[in-house]
Amino acid sequence: MSWNWNSHGLPFLPGNTFRDVTKSAFHRSQTLNYKNGFPLPRRPTVGIGQDPLLSEQLMQQEVNQLTFEIPDVRFESLYKIPPKDFVPAHVALDKKVLRFYAYFQEDVLFSPNEVYRVRPVMIYFYLEDDSMLIYEPTVENSGLAQGKRLKRQRVPKNERGDHYQYKDLNLGIDLDVYGVNYHITDCDEFTTEFMESEGIVLNDPQPMPVDPYSKSREIPETAPHHTHRDRPLPPVSHFGRKGKVLCFFALWDDADSLYKETRNVTIHYFLADDTVEIREVHEPNSGRDPFPVVMRRQRLPKHLKPRPFPSCVLEVSKHEVDEYFSPTDFQLGHTVKLRGRPFMLYDCDDFTKEYIQTNHPDMEMKPIEVPKKVDVHHNRKREVPPYNGFGSLEDSLQNCLSLIPEPPRKNVMKMLENNLKVLRYGATMISQNPSDDGRHFVMTYYLSNDMISIFEKPSRNSGIISGKFLEKTRIPKPGSTVDDPEFYSPADFAIGATVDVFGHRFVLTDADQYVLSYLESMSSQIPSETLDSVRQKLGEGEVNNQPGDEVEDLPRDASEGQMPSVLFPAQ
Repeated sequence: MSWNWNSHGLPFLPGNTFRDVTKSAFHRSQTLNYKNGFPLPRRPTVGIGQDPLLSEQLMQQEVNQLTFEIPDVRFESLYKIPPKDFVPAHVALDKKVLRFYAYFQEDVLFSPNEVYRVRPVMIYFYLEDDSMLIYEPTVENSGLAQGKRLKRQRVPKNERGDHYQYKDLNLGIDLDVYGVNYHITDCDEFTTEFMESEGIVLNDPQPMPVDPYSKSREIPETAPHHTHRDRPLPPVSHFGRKGKVLCFFALWDDADSLYKETRNVTIHYFLADDTVEIREVHEPNSGRDPFPVVMRRQRLPKHLKPRPFPSCVLEVSKHEVDEYFSPTDFQLGHTVKLRGRPFMLYDCDDFTKEYIQTNHPDMEMKPIEVPKKVDVHHNRKREVPPYNGFGSLEDSLQNCLSLIPEPPRKNVMKMLENNLKVLRYGATMISQNPSDDGRHFVMTYYLSNDMISIFEKPSRNSGIISGKFLEKTRIPKPGSTVDDPEFYSPADFAIGATVDVFGHRFVLTDADQYVLSYLESMSSQIPSETLDSVRQKLGEGEVNNQPGDEVEDLPRDASEGQMPSVLFPAQ
């Protein structure tokens, strides 16, 4: 259809379109162009058969409408209020929720204590989609399944399929939700304002009825308070000491036990109520039950009032005690008897020392020495079996610390800071075997984990297969033991120094330029002899390695899969 087929406003229906018999061109315009030998697309300017494009047609229609539109210039149109923009309900009523307070009664069968329960709930009505949510506040130790009783949904009102709306809610009415009758008693302030703005008059609020069974379980204020005879109420001055505890370390000479041994205990003196507690220091794999309480928390009588003979007392009351133990009775270096058991006090914590010096300056709190066989501060070194030679020392130690060994901890910050940073040295082997003496190696020190790998440089007509000589590992210094190992570090690698690698001796003959930069950045931790030897060697290398001298590339480290970044002079 051409541009003039339907130009008279006729609908686009069969019979209303007319074919232009004078039109003979039906080809499509060219949209591909060539520039500098490359095809470039371009937008067409006309349609099929030289007809205007659709965008131009729409633009021409808009121009025609604007041209033939007669403006309204009547007098009253100047004061006409423009209509408000349409706002959908889910936007205008977003996050606007009505909250009603209600309750329902639940019958209780076969119970002599209650006939029914009154369970309060809150009804939330979401205005954006007319959905409802019913929530019951949780009560601690109620024994009832409380919380969300009805998930957010549209609640049917009748059998015809109608749903509840905000107009159906009011105070003092019964709301039937899936067979449960909820009686609405009150609402919040926002709900009241919204309902009044919509022209709905709310009824008077009603009080929430009280659950008879919950009321019967409430303890009246006039009920007598029973206290333990050994724990009377502390005086008013003790309330400022709440949470403050004196801690003493003592030795308990358990002579009545089968093995007659000495145990470490901790004596806690609670300043809030002048009670004392004794706990044994429990050690793993000690063969004892993990119940460290030797004496429960209680007030310890120091002197009892004289009693007539004979007498039978099952429990000592406060009227029969002349004096209780106080902080002044716990003197370091003395033996105190608590419940007939001797405890020798040898130390205390910092808070206890500060408290005694402030309140009782005449007491001397000086710790005493105890035999070394006694675990004083619970930091006795764990005995481990000797190293068996398999794996690293850290890996073997994990088998002694737990039944299921875990990977040893690593210095993550050091690994991140020194990632891919290595120090490379040239070395020559020293051996009594003439075939091994003078072999050339490349020694690489990895700064991230302090490991060393050794690679042998290929040589011509030597008859020795070159390549990897030592995997990445930490190399201990000669004379170091398994209990106190000492490993090689960059401070030990001076030019001309001898490195003992598991029985093989190497002499360092050269170094990388990065080695000098790294050692100078840590000059305070590197011996001056090591730094001077590297400076002297690299200074001679810069003079000798003039352009035109022959150098050879370092071989690839098969373990790392990367090429070294520095060239050594050819041997």
